[in-house]
Amino acid sequence: MAFEDLDVWKRSAGLSAEIYKILSDLKDYGFKEQITRSGLSIPSNIAEGIERSSDKEKVNFLSYAKGSCGELRTQIYIGMKIGYLSKDKGAQWVTETKEISAMIAGLMNSIKEK
Repeated sequence: MAFEDLDVWKRSAGLSAEIYKILSDLKDYGFKEQITRSGLSIPSNIAEGIERSSDKEKVNFLSYAKGSCGELRTQIYIGMKIGYLSKDKGAQWVTETKEISAMIAGLMNSIKEK
């Protein structure tokens, strides 16, 4: 299985790219760096995990991706509270991170059940 074929990788990579685009003009570089890093970490860890040879390693990196998804969702909530993100865009991203997290959990379970 190639990570590029996984819907969860495609969606998380798309979300990461969208975060970079939407926040490109944000002057709070600390916040921008943190939220873009956590967003970038999700598809990166999915890719790294799928490329690993053992199922244990695969699940470990998918677990990192799932953790980054929670980190990103937290930063989205904070971004909305402080006015860096619109309520509509933030709500959309929160929903997307919840769905991506569930997809990662499903992928982890399917690997564990092999």
